[in-house]
Amino acid sequence: MVWYWYNSTSAEDREQIVYHIKEADLFWVGFSVLLGVLAYISRAIRWNYLLKPLGYQPKLSNNLFIVLISYFTNLGIPRSGEILRATALATYEDVPFEKGFGTIVTERVVDVIMLLSIIATTLLLQTDIIVEFLQNKGFNYKSILLLVVAGIIGALIFILFIKRSSTKIAIKIKGFVKGLLDGVLSIFKMENKWAFVFHTLFIWACYIGMFWVIKYTVSETVGLTISQLLVAFVAGAFAMTATNGGIGLYPIAVSKALAIFGISAVSGDAFGWIMWISQTAIIVVFGAISFLLLPLLNRNR
Repeated sequence: MVWYWYNSTSAEDREQIVYHIKEADLFWVGFSVLLGVLAYISRAIRWNYLLKPLGYQPKLSNNLFIVLISYFTNLGIPRSGEILRATALATYEDVPFEKGFGTIVTERVVDVIMLLSIIATTLLLQTDIIVEFLQNKGFNYKSILLLVVAGIIGALIFILFIKRSSTKIAIKIKGFVKGLLDGVLSIFKMENKWAFVFHTLFIWACYIGMFWVIKYTVSETVGLTISQLLVAFVAGAFAMTATNGGIGLYPIAVSKALAIFGISAVSGDAFGWIMWISQTAIIVVFGAISFLLLPLLNRNR
C-alpha cells in the first residue's frame, strides 16, 4: 500500500505532502495524542467492569500496559494482540485465559456496535453526497439498493434456517451467537453498567475527537464539518481493520473520502498521514514502554 501510494503521487505532490506534515501545528497533534492516551486509559478502566462480575479486579496499571501491548503487537501480526492480551492477563493477574478472552470478545462486539452506529449516522447525515459520489464512480443506486435488500432477505432466511435446524453445525452456530448475545446483554446486568456505557461513549468520542482536531493542521481541511469528517473517519476505520494498523491504506482511504468534499489529493494525503503517524506513534512508543514496564513492575509474577 505504501508502494502504491508512493508510485501514484508525483515528486512535487510528495514534497508538498511532506511540507504539510513538517509544518503541522504540534499543538493540535499533541491534543490528538492526548485524546488517544485518554481513550486507552478509559479502555483499561472499562475492562475491569467486565472482569469484576467474574471475581477479578486487576491493577489498572496492568490493564493499561496489556491494552497498549495488544495494540502494539497488532501492528506486526493482525489480531495477535487479543491472544496476547488474554495470555498476559492470565500471567500477571491469574485470570483464566478463556474468561479473559471472553471479556475481550464482548468488548469487540460492543465496539462493532458503536462503529455500526457511527456508520449509520454518517449515512443519514451525508446520504445525498455519498449517493452522488457512488453514481459518479459508476455505481448504480438502484442496483446497490437491490443488493442491500437481497442481502437482508438472505440473512433473514439464513437465520430462520439455523434457528429451525438441528444439525451439528447449526447447533454450534446457535451456541456461538447465544454466547455473544449473553456477553453483550450481561453489560446491563453488571453493577457498573452505566459507568461501562459512559466509558464506551467516551472512548469513541475521543477517537472522533482525535480525528477532528487534526483538521486544524492542514489549511484546506479547517472548514470541514463534523458530518463531513465522519465520512473520512469511517473510511479510515475500515482501513485500520483491513491492514496492520492501517499502514499505507489509512492515508489513501482518508484522502479518497475527503476528496468527496473537494479536498485536494495533496491536502487529503497530508491529513491522512498526520493522523496515522500521530496515532501510530502513541501505540509504538507507549506499547514498547509497556512491554518493558509490565514485567518489571510485576517481578513477583
